Amino acid sequence: MTTATPKPAPSSWRTPALVVICGCLISMLAFGPRSSMGLFIGPLSETRGWGRDVFALAMAIQNILWGAGGPFAGALTDRYGPAPVLAGGGLLYAAGLALMPYAETSVELYLTAGVLIGLGLSGASFGIIIAGFTRLLPPEQRSWSVGIATAAGSMGQFLFAPMGQAFIAGFGWQTALMLMAASMIAVPLLAGVFPGPKGMAAGGVPAVTGANIGYVAAVRQAFQHRSYVLLVAGFFVCGFQLAFITTHLPPYLTAAGISPSLAAWALALIGLFNVMGSYASGVLAGKMSKRYLLCANYFSRGIATAAFILLPISPVTVIAYAAVMGLLWLSTVPPTSGLVALMFGTRYMGTLYGFAFFSHQVGGFLGVWLGGVLYERTGSYDVVWWLGVALAMFATIIHWPIAEKPAPSLAAAEAKA
Repeated sequence: MTTATPKPAPSSWRTPALVVICGCLISMLAFGPRSSMGLFIGPLSETRGWGRDVFALAMAIQNILWGAGGPFAGALTDRYGPAPVLAGGGLLYAAGLALMPYAETSVELYLTAGVLIGLGLSGASFGIIIAGFTRLLPPEQRSWSVGIATAAGSMGQFLFAPMGQAFIAGFGWQTALMLMAASMIAVPLLAGVFPGPKGMAAGGVPAVTGANIGYVAAVRQAFQHRSYVLLVAGFFVCGFQLAFITTHLPPYLTAAGISPSLAAWALALIGLFNVMGSYASGVLAGKMSKRYLLCANYFSRGIATAAFILLPISPVTVIAYAAVMGLLWLSTVPPTSGLVALMFGTRYMGTLYGFAFFSHQVGGFLGVWLGGVLYERTGSYDVVWWLGVALAMFATIIHWPIAEKPAPSLAAAEAKA
């Protein structure tokens, strides 16, 4: 039976529909510039006289700080609600983009593109929006709402990738970054619609579930639960693949004779197809086994990537690979976040999903950094491509034994309630 979307109190202007719309807009704005960073590796490196490893390390720092800040941003969200965290993250993100054109040394690039944008993303990305949505809607609609938020982020990638390339071609890379920074100013304004830390309980469904045991105890219990550990380990692989492709696919394609415009459109197509893939994943995660969805996703990624690097590169193979990877791109997020909520409830959702996402970003750090380092040493991305294939098969295997039920700690707490 399908449950209707719960309605808030008549006096509240923060309707679930308004919160979902604004959350999706924030997700779109936050993910757009981040997914377009690979377009700047060529012009920025040429202007400053750097190797690709310099830009790659900046992106690696960005990924690791995005992840490291996730648990803290999640804990702040659990305590104060999403609005102040999203607003602060948006301002840091805008500052990092605006200051990147003035980075004349590698250290300055690491501080702007790495530290500021990384910390900004930890507070203004879909991880915080997911935590807000899980307290807004009943359990049967949470996976759907996460799919919508993730799809919106992918729409940002679809819009910003060709737009960023057009800005670079028309105004130069420095102005392009400034224009992207200006778009992030909307995030604090949109964040104001999110409710406070208690969420929006409605329709007799509590907005917050799970025992109030404190953040330290919640994290300790989570890492004592085998299924959560496997889930966290698997999310590492997702981060490795996505960060490597986002940053290094454009220069990989241009070096193979593909035009820069098609390389930008490859990123855009990934975003476009992931709108469909994320939404479908959100719907399916509410109806079927989440772990089987994850197994199928990672296995398909491995097969698609192996075929792409074995076949001759052409516009046809580029478009086909972008479309397939787009369907799989962020489709891991709805089942992953859904499993966290299923295992532990929503009380510490921001914190516990934050730790899972930290693992994702550790993978992202290694993917983007190894891509740059190994390219400078070998002149090729082949080793990292094949490492991504091997990791996809590893992720397929470790998701299989995950138990799709409340963790023993949550079950015991609910039994006492």
